[in-house]
Amino acid sequence: MPRAIRGVLIECDPSIKSIIVNIDSNNHDYIIEDLDDQHVVVKENMVAALKKHLEEVGSPIPDSVHLWNIL
Repeated sequence: MPRAIRGVLIECDPSIKSIIVNIDSNNHDYIIEDLDDQHVVVKENMVAALKKHLEEVGSPIPDSVHLWNIL
Protein backbone atom coordinates (compact mmCIF):
# COMPACT_ATOMS: atom_id res chain seq x y z
CA MET A 1 0.00 0.00 0.00
CA PRO A 2 1.42 3.46 -0.91
CA ARG A 3 2.41 5.82 1.86
CA ALA A 4 2.06 9.59 1.80
CA ILE A 5 4.91 11.82 2.90
CA ARG A 6 4.16 15.37 4.01
CA GLY A 7 6.27 17.78 2.04
CA VAL A 8 7.01 21.41 1.38
CA LEU A 9 7.36 22.79 -2.13
CA ILE A 10 10.34 25.12 -2.32
CA GLU A 11 10.60 27.62 -5.15
CA CYS A 12 14.02 29.27 -5.38
CA ASP A 13 16.78 30.40 -7.71
CA PRO A 14 18.70 27.61 -9.47
CA SER A 15 21.83 28.51 -7.48
CA ILE A 16 20.06 27.96 -4.12
CA LYS A 17 18.43 24.78 -5.43
CA SER A 18 21.83 23.38 -6.43
CA ILE A 19 23.06 23.99 -2.87
CA ILE A 20 20.00 22.15 -1.50
CA VAL A 21 20.62 19.23 -3.87
CA ASN A 22 24.28 19.17 -2.83
CA ILE A 23 23.33 19.11 0.88
CA ASP A 24 20.88 16.28 0.21
CA SER A 25 23.39 14.24 -1.80
CA ASN A 26 25.20 13.09 1.36
CA ASN A 27 22.34 11.23 3.09
CA HIS A 28 19.22 11.86 0.97
CA ASP A 29 17.43 13.10 4.10
CA TYR A 30 15.76 16.20 2.68
CA ILE A 31 14.49 15.92 -0.90
CA ILE A 32 11.34 13.96 -1.77
CA GLU A 33 11.23 15.03 -5.43
CA ASP A 34 13.46 17.21 -7.59
CA LEU A 35 10.97 18.84 -9.98
CA ASP A 36 12.86 21.32 -12.18
CA ASP A 37 15.44 24.16 -12.11
CA GLN A 38 13.57 26.17 -9.49
CA HIS A 39 11.31 23.71 -7.64
CA VAL A 40 12.02 20.93 -5.19
CA VAL A 41 9.81 19.10 -2.66
CA VAL A 42 11.43 18.43 0.71
CA LYS A 43 10.24 16.55 3.78
CA GLU A 44 8.14 18.84 5.97
CA ASN A 45 9.92 17.79 9.16
CA MET A 46 13.33 18.61 7.64
CA VAL A 47 12.66 22.23 6.57
CA ALA A 48 14.07 23.79 9.77
CA ALA A 49 17.18 21.60 9.59
CA LEU A 50 17.64 22.50 5.92
CA LYS A 51 17.36 26.23 6.68
CA LYS A 52 19.94 25.84 9.45
CA HIS A 53 22.25 23.88 7.16
CA LEU A 54 21.96 26.54 4.42
CA GLU A 55 22.90 29.25 6.90
CA GLU A 56 25.88 27.18 8.14
CA VAL A 57 27.30 26.86 4.62
CA GLY A 58 27.04 30.61 4.21
CA SER A 59 23.91 30.77 2.07
CA PRO A 60 21.37 32.96 3.84
CA ILE A 61 17.85 32.28 2.65
CA PRO A 62 16.88 35.13 0.31
CA ASP A 63 13.39 36.61 0.09
CA SER A 64 13.02 34.99 -3.34
CA VAL A 65 12.68 31.55 -1.70
CA HIS A 66 9.03 30.54 -1.29
CA LEU A 67 7.74 27.60 0.78
CA TRP A 68 4.35 25.90 0.34
CA ASN A 69 3.06 23.06 2.52
CA ILE A 70 1.71 20.14 0.51
CA LEU A 71 0.65 16.58 1.24
